[in-house]
Amino acid sequence: MIGRKKNGGGATGPVSAGTSGASTPPDPNRDLGFGAVVSRESRQRLLNRDGSFNVVRDGLGFWRSLSPYHFLLTASWPRFLGLVLAGYLGINALFGFAFLACGPDALIGIDRSPGALPLYLQDFFFSVQTFATIGYGATSPHSLVAHWLVTLESLAGLLSLTLVTGLVFSRFARPGACILFSERALIAPFRDHTAIMFRIANSRSNQLIQVEAKVILGRFREGTPGAGREFLPLKLERDHVEFFPLSWTLVHPIDETSPLWGQTREQIEEASTELLILIQAFDETFSQTVLTRSSYTADEMTWGARFTNLFNPPMPDGTLSIDVSKLHDTEPAELPPLRAALPDGG
Repeated sequence: MIGRKKNGGGATGPVSAGTSGASTPPDPNRDLGFGAVVSRESRQRLLNRDGSFNVVRDGLGFWRSLSPYHFLLTASWPRFLGLVLAGYLGINALFGFAFLACGPDALIGIDRSPGALPLYLQDFFFSVQTFATIGYGATSPHSLVAHWLVTLESLAGLLSLTLVTGLVFSRFARPGACILFSERALIAPFRDHTAIMFRIANSRSNQLIQVEAKVILGRFREGTPGAGREFLPLKLERDHVEFFPLSWTLVHPIDETSPLWGQTREQIEEASTELLILIQAFDETFSQTVLTRSSYTADEMTWGARFTNLFNPPMPDGTLSIDVSKLHDTEPAELPPLRAALPDGG
């Protein structure tokens, strides 16, 4: 149980509401954009650890929902390069078949001697030379149809090179935050109470400034079947930092004003509690605002632990540094004992 507060008769007991007095009804408009149906019906986490949403939009049809530019801009580099390679080979394979279909006299310089490459492979490699404007000169078009194919393929090569160059430039120029989140959120001792905390660090060498954090608690409403989730903002010990050169441990003190005050571990797990996190910062390199998001579910929270020290020993010149590989390291910590309520007037 986290915290304990005084009842009217002087006895002690847990308080599941997030206020020190009468419980405040949740704001019906605060659904964060997920909608009432998702909040009520979904039993999955709303945000994955990588920041993607756990809902799917459907019904638009293939062509209306197709967005190749957005997909190529956001795909991982291995997938992007794989698609570029597949497109390059596919276009040349098609033009190779087209040159082959034009007949044996369509191209001059085809090697027909014994042991030479098959005709299709020679047509394919001639297509590669044309597509990339290499032009070794050993093979050249002869028939009118072959000349038209060379004309079309040259245009296709120029357009393809332009598109891929633009996509590669856009991918490099697109700003984005690459924030590392600790693998676990911790329920740890904090001053006279407990706190839920997690740790973040910038994995890139760029500098982020004016970093702001929002943490929202999502959980199913207790004692109201079918009412769905409630979303409650969590007050952080510090919700922004001006500079972010090392790491930042975000802390939500679990005191009498916290929605988690008086909650046991079992209650938190049964309510499918989830911490929804939004980080916003200004990237000095691109002079633009960048965003990232993540979440922690109840089974990703460790009780009775604290983060270990990230700092390395000072260098001879006094410079301090951190070891980001220790971002996830924790050590056991004893939570403070529950305090009995004082009698009235005490």
